[in-house]
Amino acid sequence: MTYCVGLLVREGLVMVSDTRTNAGVDQISTYSKISVWERPGDRVFCLMSAGNLAISQEVVSLIQEDMATAEHNLMTVPNMFRAAQTVGKTVRAVYSIAGRELEAQSADFSISLLLGGQIKGEPPRMFLIYAAGNFIESSVETPFLQLGEHKYGKPILDRAMTFETRLRSALKLALISMDSTLRSNLSVGLPIDVFVYRTDELEVALRKRIDERESYFAGLREQWSTALREAYRGIKDPDWFQG
Repeated sequence: MTYCVGLLVREGLVMVSDTRTNAGVDQISTYSKISVWERPGDRVFCLMSAGNLAISQEVVSLIQEDMATAEHNLMTVPNMFRAAQTVGKTVRAVYSIAGRELEAQSADFSISLLLGGQIKGEPPRMFLIYAAGNFIESSVETPFLQLGEHKYGKPILDRAMTFETRLRSALKLALISMDSTLRSNLSVGLPIDVFVYRTDELEVALRKRIDERESYFAGLREQWSTALREAYRGIKDPDWFQG
C-alpha cells in the first residue's frame, strides 16, 4: 500500500510520500515513489506514484527516455496542463504495451500519479492523473490531493488546510497527515520522502528522506498524539447519558 499527499498553497508546493511496497506480508521493500526533474530558472516537476510498482517504474522510465529522444516531453511543454497531458499519454502508452497482458493474468493495470510543479510564466499547479491517463487539477478550494491509503490522513487536512496556509505550516500538516496514516495502516511505512518548492523560485527548495532517526518527526508524532489525547479529555462527556 502507499500514501502520497500533495499540498498546493500560495507560497508553493509540499509533496510527501512513504516508501513501502509489499507483495504479501513477507515481501516488504523500500522504493522511492517520488521523481523530480528541474531546469533551474525555467521549470520544476515532482511526480509521485501509487499502484503497481512495475507499471510506475515503466512510466517514469519512459518519461525520462522521452526527455532525451522525443520532441515533445516535460522539458519542452509550454505549461503544466500540457505536462499533465504528457504524463497521461505515457500512462496510456504503457497500458498499450502491458495492459492486456496484465488483464489476461487477472491483474489490474493499477497506477495513479500526482504531478506538481511550475513552468516559468504561470503559477505552480498540481494534478491527479488516473490509470486511464485522464486527470483532475487541484484548486484554491481543493488545495490538496492524495494517492493510495488516504482516509487516515485526510481529516487533519480537511480541518486545517487552506490555500493561504504558510509553506512551513503546510509541510507540518503533510507530516501530521502522513503520521496519522502510519499509525493506522501498517502497510504504509517509513522512511518517507519530502519535496518542497517555493513559488516562482524555479528550483527545488528541499528534498529530504525522513526515517526513524529524524528527531523533528519523532517529536511531531509524540506531540500530535499528546495534543489529540488532551483535546479529547477537554471535551465534556455527553450530558444526556449517565453512566
